[in-house]
Amino acid sequence: MGKLYICGTPIGNLDDVSIRLLKTLRKVDLIACEDTRQTVKILNRFKIKTPLTSYHEHSSKGKEDYLLEELLSGKNIALVSDAGMPLISDPGENLVKRVITADIDLEIVPGPSALICALALSGLDSTAFIFEGFLPNRSSKRREALTALQKETRTIILYEAPHRLSSTLKDIEEVMGGDRPIVVARELTKKYEEMKRGSVGELRTFYEENPPRGEICILIAGEKNERAEVTLEMVAEEIDELLEKGLDKKEAFKMKAKEYGIKKSAIYNYHIKRK
Repeated sequence: MGKLYICGTPIGNLDDVSIRLLKTLRKVDLIACEDTRQTVKILNRFKIKTPLTSYHEHSSKGKEDYLLEELLSGKNIALVSDAGMPLISDPGENLVKRVITADIDLEIVPGPSALICALALSGLDSTAFIFEGFLPNRSSKRREALTALQKETRTIILYEAPHRLSSTLKDIEEVMGGDRPIVVARELTKKYEEMKRGSVGELRTFYEENPPRGEICILIAGEKNERAEVTLEMVAEEIDELLEKGLDKKEAFKMKAKEYGIKKSAIYNYHIKRK
């Protein structure tokens, strides 16, 4: 029985290819890729001769059956998307589920991810975030999705196509308000990489006047959590409740320090003195 390798590929700059990825693409029997015209660029650059077969969101069940049969016969297959990690707003989820059901081995070959790169560059809160992929094409459905995210306190990360960016920013402005801080990350790792930071209203105006090109991530600051002033006594009482439920003391301190933005040492010292 063979193995399916889930392989991350560069999101733009081919110099980001990993040594492990190149070794994997050379040793497998077949590469299942979203678009052979894109993947062949990597193969040509690094002189890799492994055969390609297309596997994308419109592939038939028959193509998945074929890949499964090849794996069951003992062949090793690499699964790649055009850029980044397969399955993350890209094809592959159903194939991976079938591979798991068939008890075929899986191995991950990690690579770049646009959403993580965008978050690291954004300057927005990175302690907690939510990834929503592509919002619906229709404005009414898109607004429904944004309304559900309106009270989200974590940083929200979206993917968007350049021709829909202005209309999506308009919907964000109408649902979440024009003052909400956002970042638009475009063409990450490529020659014309661009990061625009500002309010929704400011960036909507900018991109209406400067139509964008290329791959785009939108990052929306989470809604500020307007909670009542928290005292160390309140935090200590919450920690007591967690300890009664069996949570490790160290983990309880860590959790509450992160939740309230208070130094763990301050919580620990107060809790000990209180006892």
